[in-house]
Amino acid sequence: MYFLSRLVEEKIKQAIAEGEFDNLPGHGKPLVLEDFSEVPEHMRMAYKVLKNAGVLPLEVELRKEIAALRQQLDACNDEAQQQRLRKELNDKSLKYNLLMERNQRRQQ
Repeated sequence: MYFLSRLVEEKIKQAIAEGEFDNLPGHGKPLVLEDFSEVPEHMRMAYKVLKNAGVLPLEVELRKEIAALRQQLDACNDEAQQQRLRKELNDKSLKYNLLMERNQRRQQ
């Protein structure tokens, strides 16, 4: 195994010295790495498919909606509107917490 690793390293160094990596697409641009480290391993492929389709997982969508509701609530001056926003925020938070609890049970 050590021999193979060393051989690969030598080939890479040779290619670099000969300039074979100089004109690659994306040269000089940062890599776009997908971070699915917080996603359970058995769900990562599904998340990748959803991401490629432009669809957000339900928990991500709920987190965004909760954040937006909190901002609306902070900016709101009308008592009736605040009450409606609080109820909606509580409903979304409960739904999110139940979803996360269900996901956690599946991992165990």
